[in-house]
Amino acid sequence: MQNIYQDGSYLASNPTWHEEDAPWKAAQINKMIDRNHLKFQSVCEVGCGSGEILKELSIMWSHTSSFLGYEISPQAFSLCKNKVTSRLQFSLQDILQEDVFFDMVMAIDVFEHVEDYFNFLRQLKLKAKYKLFHIPLDLSSQAVLRGTPLLYVREKVGHIHYFTKETALATLEDTGYTVLDHFYTGRSIELASKSWKTRLLKMPRKLLFSSNPDIACRLLGGFSLLVLAV
Repeated sequence: MQNIYQDGSYLASNPTWHEEDAPWKAAQINKMIDRNHLKFQSVCEVGCGSGEILKELSIMWSHTSSFLGYEISPQAFSLCKNKVTSRLQFSLQDILQEDVFFDMVMAIDVFEHVEDYFNFLRQLKLKAKYKLFHIPLDLSSQAVLRGTPLLYVREKVGHIHYFTKETALATLEDTGYTVLDHFYTGRSIELASKSWKTRLLKMPRKLLFSSNPDIACRLLGGFSLLVLAV
């Protein structure tokens, strides 16, 4: 599956590399860090895509000395080049092959794309004190019943592993992480809908999530999980 990120196939299907979602994702990350009263001198993002999340965070976190984004896709890396500053740098490398250590490493919507994600997570744990994961929760009752949503995220955005909140947290624990905090994020109810099907589900998702977030995620889907771990 890695070839689609290096041969241009992923860019062809996702020409913005999801850059439009970066301000919202950065806000979720900032919320997690604020509520745990953390500050960092060095921050790294693995699979940084266009680099827009790191750019947003570098503006928010003036106290942080350095931001470094790792990306294996030449096409995504080319989108990062005009965002380089004295505090924000990018590397066309696999972090697992590098001898580096950071205060915090982030993997935002990443390990669902990785074929051997258990090995990836075990090795990534050695690269920073704190780790932050944003994990799409693709498995829901409506997604399994319809079938097409899972095929869509596989073919359109390259997800080859699918999680619920429980299996996502269990995966991190199984690979040696201690979870410090987590919460749901709701792109499907907080941002503009891209399809009529998503628009149709927006209000039921919002209403059910306000009364029972766990049930909303299990039944209707459309949410992700943000996890802070060590």
